Amino acid sequence: MDETKHMNLAVYQKAKKGNYYCGDSYFYKETEDAFVCAIADGLGSGEMARESSKAVMEIVEDYPELTIESLVNKCNEALVGKRGVVLGILRIDFRSQTYSYSSIGNIGVIIVSAEGKKSRNIPLAGYLAGFPRKLRVSQGKVEEGMKFLMFSDGVNDRRFPLKRVHTDGVDRIIEHYKELYGQSRDDDTTLIAMEYE
Repeated sequence: MDETKHMNLAVYQKAKKGNYYCGDSYFYKETEDAFVCAIADGLGSGEMARESSKAVMEIVEDYPELTIESLVNKCNEALVGKRGVVLGILRIDFRSQTYSYSSIGNIGVIIVSAEGKKSRNIPLAGYLAGFPRKLRVSQGKVEEGMKFLMFSDGVNDRRFPLKRVHTDGVDRIIEHYKELYGQSRDDDTTLIAMEYE
């Protein structure tokens, strides 16, 4: 594997206040050719929510080389007979220098260009629960210094300090979020900050 890592990354995750199990699961992996990152939020909270979100992450872990469409289809199959999940997947292809992402339900994705221009995704409504789903995959060119934020619905992105995201490193973004909102958690919370180097 290549020594120079392309992605710089930091994560914040906490269970809903009063809950032992966090219903969110996440996974990321960088290979020589690509980087994949996913967040799944099991519907409801507690142990059954965690079981569904973990089942989906195991699929992403087993097949990181698949396209987003193929990954979502496999994740969907893994949910037959389980509680549903909302899911976001980001994939960066180092060879073609492109990114693609898809989000079903309330997993947010914000992209900040190297110049500081921000764009956010509008997730598809609904959730994955073992039946066929229409998908929307967004794509673009990846550039050095570009940042990606992925988060579950415990993160209120309207209060998110986006002005600082452009200038702060990924560790500082997570620290800053924790300082502002670490105590008030009405839901399971996962925030992943990534930078393409």
